[in-house]
Amino acid sequence: MSKPTLSPPESQKPLEPALYVAATPIGNARDITLRALDVLRGCDAILAEDTRTTSKLLSIHSISRPLLTYNDHNAPRVRPGILARLRRGDRIVLVSDAGTPLISDPGYKLVRAALAEGVSVQVLPGPSAALAALVLAGLPTDRFLVAGFLPPRSGERRATLEELKMSQSSLVFFESPQRLADSLRDMQEILGSRPAAVARELTKLHEEVRRDDLARLVELYAEREQPRGEITIVVGPPQQAGPDFARADALLDKALTFMPVRPAADLVADALKIPRRITYARALSRRGARTGEN
Repeated sequence: MSKPTLSPPESQKPLEPALYVAATPIGNARDITLRALDVLRGCDAILAEDTRTTSKLLSIHSISRPLLTYNDHNAPRVRPGILARLRRGDRIVLVSDAGTPLISDPGYKLVRAALAEGVSVQVLPGPSAALAALVLAGLPTDRFLVAGFLPPRSGERRATLEELKMSQSSLVFFESPQRLADSLRDMQEILGSRPAAVARELTKLHEEVRRDDLARLVELYAEREQPRGEITIVVGPPQQAGPDFARADALLDKALTFMPVRPAADLVADALKIPRRITYARALSRRGARTGEN
């Protein structure tokens, strides 16, 4: 991996015309990057899901720029005007209420439309509830899938979980406090016994991470009062079952009646996906037991 380069602050050079996609803190206001602050100070306008939320962040950092509402409700209506401004060379920043835009937040269609028109799109990486929860969960991080919010209705939620059941990745979900217990119950019933973590209020004063298997987490949140705050759930990949040695031995007994040890061990190893050294050792043992060898 190449080393990061230290470029001059955006405030010390003209801000290029572009659509800037900027990550904002998920809790602690100091988690915003220096580059994001430079761009927010130098832009022509800021697109926010909720201008009240974003204005609080800007106030903390003494930034005053025009704020425009851009969310799922008004996007089709206001997007053409935003694209027209971008074509004219405006510097516009897209933010979400918290975290990285486009991850379970509006903005995807705007980025697609900007790219289609040849407008420069730049990303200012930073906070993400999904990544923060994944790191804190202590579950496999080499492969993960951010599944976002599950459907609110149990039937649809269970159908979605069935689709995700065979994924070999850690699964990351966002959930509301009022649906947490029901969602955990559906996860346990559909996904089975898996390690999981429930992360709440990440980077905030009352941050809490509960790590256990799904069955125990179901019991825990059924007993507790409904939690408050933003919640992220991480569920580990399916547990890999150990080798079925009983079946391996049964197949070896059959194969050894008409095959030498090595071919019999290779045949069973391929059939059951067991390492050859293991099946070979078991085959030698079972051949010895048959012939009275030690």
